[in-house]
Amino acid sequence: MGLFSELKLAVPWGHIAVKVWGSQKNPPVLCLHGWLDNANSFDRLIPLLPQDFHYVAMDFGGHGLSSHYKPGLLYNHQNFVSEVRRVAAAFKWTRFSFMGHSFGGTVGGMFSCIFPEMVDKLILLDSTPFLLDCNETENIVTYKRRNIEHMLQVEASQDSLRVSSMEEMLQGLLNKNSHLNKECGELLLQRGTRKMATGVVSNRDRRLSVPEHSFDFVSKEMLVHFISRLQADVLLIKATQGYYDVRRANDDNKEPLLFMVDTLRTILKERFQYVEVPGNHYVHMNDHHLVAGVVSSFLQSQPRTTSRM
Repeated sequence: MGLFSELKLAVPWGHIAVKVWGSQKNPPVLCLHGWLDNANSFDRLIPLLPQDFHYVAMDFGGHGLSSHYKPGLLYNHQNFVSEVRRVAAAFKWTRFSFMGHSFGGTVGGMFSCIFPEMVDKLILLDSTPFLLDCNETENIVTYKRRNIEHMLQVEASQDSLRVSSMEEMLQGLLNKNSHLNKECGELLLQRGTRKMATGVVSNRDRRLSVPEHSFDFVSKEMLVHFISRLQADVLLIKATQGYYDVRRANDDNKEPLLFMVDTLRTILKERFQYVEVPGNHYVHMNDHHLVAGVVSSFLQSQPRTTSRM
């Protein structure tokens, strides 16, 4: 299933770009990439998954080949969740499943609570359905401030696009993402850059800075309420050397993740599966074969969903 097609779905600010594998007659699986990544994130994994599904990998707004938001607008978590609703409407899906890596998992998680009746399965690749505020309570107001200030700064700086060589761009990406290997970095840059006469420029919207500026954090009380809204079966694949928090400074504090896993298990019971795999945050790209078997059997398993109002 190496063959895919490219589509552009019309939205009020331009288009959302998607890559599509398999027949539209099959059950849909919407694949959501991580922060500042793009739909190529799933290029290595999807060909190893069952062929009787319709896989759609989207570029979030301001990422990959999707349009940037109109000038003056902030990027925030809720907007990304609403982009998913637009993609579902464009394909006329009433029910579908999610596979989300990192930030994409938190978008899929929030969507699955807001529209519980639309989601069959939620697959989280080194991700969690929500982000707990335990480590961030004192910082959240600062993040909201920085998001606004950063946008104003980007608008004020009339810098023309920075043209680099592909090698320079790749080195910059790998320096910022120690978990990415060279091949996977190249794969993300294929879709994340465009060629100019003298080199390449990044496609991403410069208003996007660090993920915590745009994320919605939830309290433990909210988390319990949100998880009890889920009707989907949930598979959380944790990379043993992966990320444990939004910021690397907090990775050593495993308590929020343990609380989340415990809550998912308590509320969802047999509808929740937790699997650890060896590897780092980009295990679905670097060691895709380690992830493919677990994802495949979960997709093919009969839903254990209880129909509740």
